[in-house]
Amino acid sequence: MTHGRAPVWWIRSPRDCSQRLPCVPLALVPMSFSTPSGTDPVNPQKTRRGLSRLWHATGYSLQGLRSAWGETAFRQEALAALVLLPLSLWLGRTWVETALLAATVILLMVVELLNTGIEAAIDRIGPEWHDLSKRAKDMGSAAVLLSLLLCIGVWGTALFQRYLHG
Repeated sequence: MTHGRAPVWWIRSPRDCSQRLPCVPLALVPMSFSTPSGTDPVNPQKTRRGLSRLWHATGYSLQGLRSAWGETAFRQEALAALVLLPLSLWLGRTWVETALLAATVILLMVVELLNTGIEAAIDRIGPEWHDLSKRAKDMGSAAVLLSLLLCIGVWGTALFQRYLHG
């Protein structure tokens, strides 16, 4: 399949384009996620169905958590969660308060995982500095900061309601 004069399989990364290899801008290439007939998919997970897909997806999720454990920020948040999640059961007066307290802690961990994923993807592209890479990493960090402020605000309000307000 071709687009203009360049075959679709000549698509390269921006680094390859700077090395004078034939390239096609990705915006001009029709995107298709199916594989040509008679070939194996690049990702075998796409062909799995039912419990096999769920089993393998769970394994990949556990691998992600193990990888995240290597990150200092995630490890600190996970250890804080070991304290805060049981504490939410005691601090919350209703199930809604308990759920909100626990949800903010879990949300912080989820956002940290997403931020770590963004940073890993950016780092995989290359070590050179680029404004878009910096913006992506800064936005991921800002998301972690906002979720941390939300968590602190909800927990602070709950503590205020429980001990200072009555």
